[in-house]
Amino acid sequence: MSEHVGNPPSFPMKRCTFGPPAEYAQLRASEPVARVVLPDGKLAWLFTRFADVRTILGDNRFSTSPKHEGYPFPAPSRAPVMRAENTLLRKDPPEHTKYRRMLTAEFTVQAINAMVPYLEETATRLMDEMEANGPACDFVQAFALQLPSTVIAELLGVPREDHKFFQERSTLKLDMTVPTHIQARASSELREYFDRMLTNTINRPDRPDNLTSRLYASQVETGNITREEVLHTLEILLQAGHETTGNMIALSVLSVLTNPQIKDAIIADPALIRNTVEEMLRYHSIVHFNGARVALEDVEVGGHLVRKGEGVLAMISAANYDPEMFPKPDELNIHREEVRNHLAFSYGVHHCLGQALARAELQIVFRLLFKRFPDLALAVPASEIEFKQDAVVWGVRKLPVTLTKRRKAFFTADVERCVGGGLCVETSPTVFAQGKEDGLVRILQEDPPPELHDSIREAAQRCPARVFKIQE
Repeated sequence: MSEHVGNPPSFPMKRCTFGPPAEYAQLRASEPVARVVLPDGKLAWLFTRFADVRTILGDNRFSTSPKHEGYPFPAPSRAPVMRAENTLLRKDPPEHTKYRRMLTAEFTVQAINAMVPYLEETATRLMDEMEANGPACDFVQAFALQLPSTVIAELLGVPREDHKFFQERSTLKLDMTVPTHIQARASSELREYFDRMLTNTINRPDRPDNLTSRLYASQVETGNITREEVLHTLEILLQAGHETTGNMIALSVLSVLTNPQIKDAIIADPALIRNTVEEMLRYHSIVHFNGARVALEDVEVGGHLVRKGEGVLAMISAANYDPEMFPKPDELNIHREEVRNHLAFSYGVHHCLGQALARAELQIVFRLLFKRFPDLALAVPASEIEFKQDAVVWGVRKLPVTLTKRRKAFFTADVERCVGGGLCVETSPTVFAQGKEDGLVRILQEDPPPELHDSIREAAQRCPARVFKIQE
């Protein structure tokens, strides 16, 4: 790669709450192919236009293998972990093609459609548990992670009691603040677990019919791949099958709760759910470091020449916010007509194998959750929600919600209009008081009991400034 020229920005940049870093839009407008400095001090090319990003993702002259010199890592701690992953995510054709073909039949649209009754049953059971344990919960742990992790575990044959084990290890692997040796140990523990599970599965006289047993019979016993390669494949399927979708579910529900008109629209017209899911996928673009590549030869993209061995960051989240493709991209618009062109599941040979399953799970959430809990609400102000700034997959750490509607306030008060007459205090002294310094009304009880409602009505009538409004 050529020498450091000028003063290129550092990568990665900090994401906005729901969208990509603000720098992406600035660079797209002024320097759509920009040099950036990686955490290890090396340089890479950052592409922010939709057309350029899609071109790179679809061109096999750009490699996804982190074993190539020049591959751009988002954090130094990720390098040894990614290099050790012997999965289709880190392979190029033709080896990638072999891995993908052995899994494709498991995730076809037809296969996922057959799973819909099970998906609905699982979602309903989780909502039953939420309601039984209510009226409040952390939606991330109670539902968002549980649904996809239960489903992928069922596919792989993982017992439900072991879900916590693999959720914790998957989280460690994707946290860029965790030391390398801890990430490596988490990955090793996952493979050791699958090694034991695989042994138990294949040695049973009544071998179960699940993805693990089918993969072993069709690939290992035929000599197509090794047992070790199967373990790596099971690990990445488990991780991808619950971590990404779990974060998408939580973020999508948060977006609905902060934009209640979306909930009203999809309840009134369920036909909007499919497009709503696609817009959520575009809007959040949660795998925000997806698109790292290294050039295997000199390639021209968008009028720019990328030299062999140079790292490339074809940022999917930047492409999904390109106004040339998605007008007013910062707006969450569930009626957006062009949204199905988004790149949230990547593009080319590496487009997401499990996208049909992820879509089905998200659509079921939108179809069932708000019908079951139409008054679902945040239990804390939205400003208090903590986001995963240092994780490979974007999401929220917790999402406290209430399942029942908060009681509507009996009255509201526009205190700025108060003239300090004190008639409200005289009428209902346990609810209202006067400030000692300014003489203006103070609310002592925001949610007074029904037995005080009559006195509040009288106070509202007597107030000369009409400060109070009864909400009945």
